[in-house]
Amino acid sequence: MSINLRNLPVGRKAKILSVNARGEMNRRIRDMGLIPGSTISVVGKAPLRDPIAVRLSGVTISLRNSEADYISVEVD
Repeated sequence: MSINLRNLPVGRKAKILSVNARGEMNRRIRDMGLIPGSTISVVGKAPLRDPIAVRLSGVTISLRNSEADYISVEVD
């Protein structure tokens, strides 16, 4: 099942399928290590659901929902 990263529930793991951003946003997302094939999990969401905290390769990263919307994941 493929969903965007914003909709991944807290505590669930998923594999990144694609990053659909263009230009500078694409480069920024990939520079953070969010590349296809990586395993990622959502570890928290702010009270208003923006931003979200994700864990990737032992590092916790904060992403805005506008950034998470460009990342498609496959739920484990």
